[in-house]
Order: sequence, then C-alpha cells, then structure tokens
Amino acid sequence: MGNSTERQGGVRLGCIADDFTGATDLANNLVRAGMRVVQTIGVPAAPLDTQVDAVVVALKSRTIAPEQAVAQSLAALQWLQEQGAEQIYFKYCSTFDSTPEGNIGPVTDALMQALGTDFTIATPAFPDNKRTVFKGYLFAGDVLLNESGMQDHPLTPMKDPNLVRVLQAQTQKKVGLVDYQTIAQGADAIRARFAALQAEGVGIAIVDALANADLVTLGAALQGMPLVTAGSGVAIGLPQNFGIAPDSQAAALPAAEGLQAVVSGSCSVATNQQVAAFIATGRPALAIDPLRIAEGADVRGEALAWARDKLAGGPVLVYSTAEPASVRAIQGRLGVEQAGAMVEQTIAGIARGLVELGVRQLVVAGGETSGACVQALQIAQMRIGAQIDPGVPWCHALSPAAPQGLHIALKSGNFGTPDFFTKAFSRL
Repeated sequence: MGNSTERQGGVRLGCIADDFTGATDLANNLVRAGMRVVQTIGVPAAPLDTQVDAVVVALKSRTIAPEQAVAQSLAALQWLQEQGAEQIYFKYCSTFDSTPEGNIGPVTDALMQALGTDFTIATPAFPDNKRTVFKGYLFAGDVLLNESGMQDHPLTPMKDPNLVRVLQAQTQKKVGLVDYQTIAQGADAIRARFAALQAEGVGIAIVDALANADLVTLGAALQGMPLVTAGSGVAIGLPQNFGIAPDSQAAALPAAEGLQAVVSGSCSVATNQQVAAFIATGRPALAIDPLRIAEGADVRGEALAWARDKLAGGPVLVYSTAEPASVRAIQGRLGVEQAGAMVEQTIAGIARGLVELGVRQLVVAGGETSGACVQALQIAQMRIGAQIDPGVPWCHALSPAAPQGLHIALKSGNFGTPDFFTKAFSRL
C-alpha cells in the first residue's frame, strides 16, 4: 500500500470553497498530490467520521450577499477547527470572480480576524488551466482577464485584470504584491518579502505565478501560515509541507456503471464550445428555454420525457447555455437573480429526474448549477477520484436517488477542453 493508507493523525488542511465546482477543483489537486480528501456539501452537522488528510467544505457563497458569505465561511471555519485542521485554505475561482462589494475581500477579512492573523496571500493562479498572474495582473490564456469573456459574466463581470486594485476595493486590509522576480529567488526570498510587506502594513499579498514550479516554491513558503487564500493551484505545493507525496491510491473510486448524461447551466465561453462540440457529434441535446420556465411550462417533465428513450443509446445533454447577448436579453426581461435561480432549479430538478431514470454517470457544468444539482440530489459528501481535465475530477457520492452511489463530475464553467462532455465518460 502507498503512504495514503499508512498515515495516521488528524486533518492537516481544512478548506473552505465558495462554490461546489471550485471545491472539487481544489480537492482534485490535493488528491493528485497524495492527500486523502473528502468533500462535504455545506457545513456538516456532525464530526468527521473518516480519517483523511484534508477536508474541503463546499459552500454556495460566491454570489450571495457578503454578510451571508461571511457567516457561512465562519461556520465552516469553526467546524474545521473542531476537526483539528492545522491550516485553513479559503478557495475561490481562478478567474477571481468577485464584485467591488465582495465576496473574496469580506470573507478573507473575517477569516483573518477569527484566526487572529494579520497577514495572508491571495493568488488565483492555476497554470494547468492557463490562469497566470504577472505583476499582479491576471491572465486567462494569452489575454488579460477582462479580454477573456469574463467581462460578460452574468453575475460577476470582471472588467479589471489588476488583482491588487480588485481586491483593495473590497477589503479593509492594505493589499501588496509579491512579484515573479521574488518567486524566482525561492522560498526564503518569498518569506523575506512577506516580512517586508508586513512591516509596511500590508495585510494581503497578491502573488505572481507563471508555472506550476512557482506554486510549488510558494507552497514551501506558506508552511505554518494560519490562512491561505487562493484558487486551486496553490494546493499542489502544500502537501509537501506535511510530508505527503503523490500516491495513486488516493484517487481510487468504485467501478462505474449505469446510464450517462450531461446537464449544463453555464454560459461561459468554454462551456458554449463544449455544448457545440457535443451537438456536432450528433448525440441527443435539448435546449432549455428560460422564458418557458417563467411562463409556468413543465420544462422539467418535458425534458425527462425527451430523455427517457434516448438514454440507452449513450450520453444525452440538457442545457440552458447561451451566448452573452441572449443571456442579457433574458436577464432584461426576468431580472438577473430571478433568471439565474429559475434556470438553476429547473436543471437541478432535471438532474435529479435523470438519476431516478438510472443515470449513474453525471456531468454537471457551471458552478451555480453544480451547487443546485448537488443539493437536489441530497449529496452530503463526495469521494474525490481521478482527473478528467485540469481542475475537474470524477467523484463518487451517495444520494437517495442512487442509494448504491453515482459518479458525478462538477465542472466549472470556464474549465475543460471542447470535447469534455464526451471525453469525460471515456475516463471512467
């Protein structure tokens, strides 16, 4: 057996994720680095009943009111501390999704106060998914964040790629920068820069990272830091601090069986491409019309009736994904929050119905959509398995709709190659 089955002791790393796909993204990187990981859906009511190295508490707090996000995050922190977590990790999206009001800044401030620490870092860098930070500016692929399509995000449009400015607008702390030149000099130089920034009154440091090697170097410098805030990328550099090395046993899941389906509520550029690629294969795909939902039509029932006789032939897709102009038109008629919540709940109901029809391999696209689907399926915990694409693993979970368990992949809207919806099933 590998080291993952021989290790003893309590929770080393306690993680708070602001959405469900982000939680599996983080858990995926920790598993790849050898940690045994369980992901909980919300804050558990009972103590942890299994021995793992890391726990990821998945919240649905990215786009709720800042005060609610703070309250939920503090509740997660308290539970993780009760499980003995040695270090806390606040995880947000690699596109730093946030508005001038929050929620990244307010949650970070609250966690720092609760932990009694006056300094932490912030970096959404995830080079495996082409998210890099240079001189404090966030790049998505070869373009700045505000040129990547994120400027059209329906809930958290990102129009400024300068993370120091973005975060400073929503935190009470002074925000500084640790640039790539310091990172290149190694962990000791990074720690020295931390100390210098603290002496200047800086409470949160945006950190550059251009490659995975930068994150591994940064990880060594974060040993013993009470709170780390980041996307999922930094996770690859933290297990080493606890004497943990990669171990294939950490990603083992039960064998896959049952029918296959994809549900998608994301309107990101990447997911639009994935929907188009799936349709181009000739496989069954059904578009959901938000206006018909608003009119009271039984869209859920219609979708399940459509899917019932098609599932036996292979994966089907049910989607509300649309181009930015179409999304804005719908939001203009229904309102941003009403349109989003209405579609999420409909797709979540469809996902539950598909599982009741025998689907046991389910791909869900979109952070908010994933949260709604997991809640509709009444999933409490997930075991994290092997990676499909960077940031997206297969997971295994129990649900009242699937008492023996189902495999589920929660895909962030921006993640995955164009063929993700078909490739995912081949990986099982």
